[in-house]
Amino acid sequence: MATLTYVKGLPTPAEELNSLGLTEFEMFLAAYSQVFHKAACETANYLLFGQKFNKSSWNTYLQKTFGISKRHANGIISHAQGAVDASKEHRKHHIKIIEGKLKSINLWISKSEKKLADSFKFYEKKNWKESKTGCRLPIASDLKTHKTNWHNLHFQIHNKKRRASQLQKQILNLKTAPIHAVIPKNQAFVVGSKDESFGNQVCQWDGDVLKFRVPACLESKFGKYVQTRVGNFDRKINRLPKDGSKTWHFYCKDGKWNAAVQFTPAPVKRVSRHSAYGCIGIDLNPGSIGWAYVDCDGNLKAHGQISLQMGLPSGKQDAQIVDACLQLATLADTFACPIVCEELDFSTKKEQLKERARKYARMLSNWAYSRFYELLESILSNRGIYLMKVNPAYTSVIGLVKYARQYGLASDEAAAMAIARRGMRLKEKIHGSITAYLSVKDGKHVWSQWNQLNNLIKKSSIKRHNFYAISNWESLVKRWSEQSAQSKRKC
Repeated sequence: MATLTYVKGLPTPAEELNSLGLTEFEMFLAAYSQVFHKAACETANYLLFGQKFNKSSWNTYLQKTFGISKRHANGIISHAQGAVDASKEHRKHHIKIIEGKLKSINLWISKSEKKLADSFKFYEKKNWKESKTGCRLPIASDLKTHKTNWHNLHFQIHNKKRRASQLQKQILNLKTAPIHAVIPKNQAFVVGSKDESFGNQVCQWDGDVLKFRVPACLESKFGKYVQTRVGNFDRKINRLPKDGSKTWHFYCKDGKWNAAVQFTPAPVKRVSRHSAYGCIGIDLNPGSIGWAYVDCDGNLKAHGQISLQMGLPSGKQDAQIVDACLQLATLADTFACPIVCEELDFSTKKEQLKERARKYARMLSNWAYSRFYELLESILSNRGIYLMKVNPAYTSVIGLVKYARQYGLASDEAAAMAIARRGMRLKEKIHGSITAYLSVKDGKHVWSQWNQLNNLIKKSSIKRHNFYAISNWESLVKRWSEQSAQSKRKC
């Protein structure tokens, strides 16, 4: 089960402050964090060296070397292992991203070279002026620079090849370079256990007072125990259980010590009913969130939009996302149903930003998709609302073709309705006026028809939003099918 973490700054009551303006507990954390940092660095170096790691023998080594107990050493080993594993995963992810960028660049280069070759062949023909199709890349010249399109494309290909060479060298270097793990200073980590009283043997919290077992190396200075009155971690929806394991992480940020407790959250009462009774579908776009509530029969009952402002700083953007998530949680609580969203991955598209238009790249970079669903899942989980994720294939096309004009919906609301119906496992058949012009074999999945229609829309010059305005799709699809048939005959 997933864990939660509550963070709180350590209080500094006036009666506990010394001449340095610190409490005894903060003085202890400052001293213990130095021991913790040295032991964690040594453990991380041993793990990165590549030798076979025996946790039990290494725990004994840390106890003898640094004068700490077994429980203290367990926290050090767990923290170091987490840092090393994170560094290895980050290296793999970094290499994967660069390989994706290299693949995108090589694909762009091959397409551009093909475009140049086709243009050369076109102008080699004697009757090229009488051609009806035209050239893919006309040899036009800029009035200011007096340089042709061919010259500019040659220059772009040259720069892309240089960039591809740099990325290849970077990948080779990353695969051979040693991995470094970062162990920050001024922190301490103590692993909890569900078998111990108060969920931890070293650091125990009874709901008000925090009591820390001092390691042997610091007993002469601080005694056997240090404690401070922390208070509670109350929230509007508090899921911190009295029992169970509690792992503590103390760290200093901006000169202030903070205490973070990690735990398995207590279960909450489920508010949302089964998806068969209805769902709320959401479609996230850069400027708005479209939502649609579908009842048990798959019919639209309510819909709307939540506007979003682009280009905000991270703090204001998080506040805006939280407000939108709270609105969705209120809707789900009102209708007592789960929320359905698309399971999207923009990592591939973000690898291709250098080969895309500036406006598209800026829009995709500012789109906090992963942050939105991270906060949405957390907020809904605290309120007992289930979040479903479905395949996003053809939801926008389905919404525009089937529901936009029928219910008078915007494109994101229509897509949200298709997403909600998919969460309820309802089928989306194409209108008979369209299937008459699509050559799909019998027995194929219905998505095969939507795939063919989507390809026809991409090839045509008509925008797909025209489905919203035209009542009869037959004329549009017929024209596209005839155009595609003519192009196949020419080929």
